[in-house]
Amino acid sequence: MKNVIALALTLVAVSCVMGCSSHSGSSSEDRARRVRDAETALNDLYTKTSGARVLADRARGVLVFPEIIKGGFMVGGQFGEGVLFKNGQVQGFYRSVAGSYGLQAGIQKFGYALFFMSDEDLKYLDHSDGWEIGVGPTLTVIDEGMAGSFTTTTARKGVFAFFFEQRGLMAGLGIQGTKVTRFEP
Repeated sequence: MKNVIALALTLVAVSCVMGCSSHSGSSSEDRARRVRDAETALNDLYTKTSGARVLADRARGVLVFPEIIKGGFMVGGQFGEGVLFKNGQVQGFYRSVAGSYGLQAGIQKFGYALFFMSDEDLKYLDHSDGWEIGVGPTLTVIDEGMAGSFTTTTARKGVFAFFFEQRGLMAGLGIQGTKVTRFEP
């Protein structure tokens, strides 16, 4: 019974977060805005973190979520939309959704980029019925301290995550358990 209540509350929280991020406009305007936001976020990341640029040069694809909104009090949710780039070209649009419960309170915005280093990792993203981060390809989170001295010597396989533009008041930042699914705007 506890699990059912927690799941219901999580779904309500995620729905609220998703509702806060809806935009109006035509489909082509939405697509253009999403691409523009993702390109801007990625270029800002490259400017601030040289290791991200070096990694991008070797990556098979980069999935950018320019803005994730996370909020909760005991029960929380997070939501954002992103763009997958392969060789600088848009290959698809994705949603990042997660729910959680436990000791948490606050609201936060952040972005993240996932660098897919092999074709197998990209296939997993494309052929899974939604990729749950933490299941499937190996994920390595590159924090600010590590990013400054990051080299690609060992970055041959797996998925690397860079967080950026963290704002707000909420303890903890993570994407384990986040579901990433493809959608058409």
